[in-house]
Amino acid sequence: MKLMDKVVIVTGGGTGVGRATAIKLASEGAKVVINYSQSEKEAFHVVTEIKELGGEAIAYKANVAIEKEVYDLVSHTVQTFGSVDGLVNNASITAQIAMDNLEAVTDEVWDSLFNVNVKGMFHCVKAVVPHMKNQQSGAIVNLGSVAGLTGIGSSIPYAATKSAIHTMTRSLAIALAPNIRVNSISPGAVDTRWWVGNEEKMYQLAGQLPLQRISIPDDIAEAILFQLTQESITGQVFTIDNGQTL
Repeated sequence: MKLMDKVVIVTGGGTGVGRATAIKLASEGAKVVINYSQSEKEAFHVVTEIKELGGEAIAYKANVAIEKEVYDLVSHTVQTFGSVDGLVNNASITAQIAMDNLEAVTDEVWDSLFNVNVKGMFHCVKAVVPHMKNQQSGAIVNLGSVAGLTGIGSSIPYAATKSAIHTMTRSLAIALAPNIRVNSISPGAVDTRWWVGNEEKMYQLAGQLPLQRISIPDDIAEAILFQLTQESITGQVFTIDNGQTL
């Protein structure tokens, strides 16, 4: 899929990896929909940045955990730009809970993380698929994590949701072939606002990185664009971690 004039929704597009991805998409000629739930100011700032660079973008508020809001997001996208060609399922939440603190892992924590990280991503896929099927093309990228591979992360529920995303990606790739491709990015430690005040924990989780660097959002965004545009890959989980999982 060439990105010029393609319409791509980026959930959680106001900050971090979502922001970097939205800006890179726009730089390649895509029309970008910046979804946000709480980061309204940041989302509209990204829209302004893109427009100042000569691109096209809009911001739209929707909580991906609420299916109706997701369908409204996709409907607004199609009404505004005429189609939806790509989806970057980036919206995600976490809980900073020590791995051995099982008592702190409540039903509320489990439900909140699964509702956004897993069900929310599925809601988004389910909403865009009819439009992609009608045009017989589309590409979806789901953001996972090395926590879903190693079991080590900001909390046990977070790691479990990311593992579920990797598996769901493979299932969707089979279900939606041949016209819709579905892949996943599994980042290691990324220097985003999630780790503000917890930088020490980020470096502890990362361990001794062979490349001796922590990824920045642009690193992950470049991998996302590759998965959107490379027509020969589907059902793949790309680990971008500076050698963290070696």
